[in-house]
Amino acid sequence: MRKFLLPFVVVLAVAASLAVSARDSRPGVSILGDSYSTFQGFVSPDTNYVWYFTVPNPELTDVSDVKQTWWQQLIRDKGLRLVTNNSFSGATICNRGYNGEDYSDRSFLTRVKDLGSPDMILIFGGTNDSWAGVEVGEYDSANPDYYTFRPALDRMLTLIGDYYPATEVKFIVNSELRPEITESILTLCGRHGVEAIMLKDIDKQAGHPTVKGMTQIATQVARHL
Repeated sequence: MRKFLLPFVVVLAVAASLAVSARDSRPGVSILGDSYSTFQGFVSPDTNYVWYFTVPNPELTDVSDVKQTWWQQLIRDKGLRLVTNNSFSGATICNRGYNGEDYSDRSFLTRVKDLGSPDMILIFGGTNDSWAGVEVGEYDSANPDYYTFRPALDRMLTLIGDYYPATEVKFIVNSELRPEITESILTLCGRHGVEAIMLKDIDKQAGHPTVKGMTQIATQVARHL
């Protein structure tokens, strides 16, 4: 009996190892986002603020399960692997936030270095910059002000290229942004060779995607992968 036990254990170990390798061979994706990409217990670090909770406020959203989020649907349907979801509710790309407050502790510009080692990065931001009314600033300023949108976005995309040189990067552009915010994203993504994915007709409640809206986002982004 013992003669056959050791080979059997070895076969099981090899099979388990192959199964793990197969799972790990899936392309890894990291998300740099704001409230649209959050869900309680599924952001890193876990001190980041979230909008979507396991027990939601029905006046704010009908999203109640992480499987309903746009990124979970995308990962599941495209056979991807989540590396890091560094999303922070209310975060702006630049260091200026609502009511003129300093958001350098949560800005996309600050968090861009903490995305792990993915094969693909999906950036989904600019919404709070638009809503907070931050200044767009200037292109190619000799003294870039990272408390304004264009210099901060330009610097963020530069850092993306420096820190993740072999990584595919796409920028998801929300619908209904201020025109100057959308124009800035398209211009700077073009300069940095980052594909911009323009969303349209997203179903929302309190300005945020509903379950239907999440599926619409996942579907629209999937077309570009």
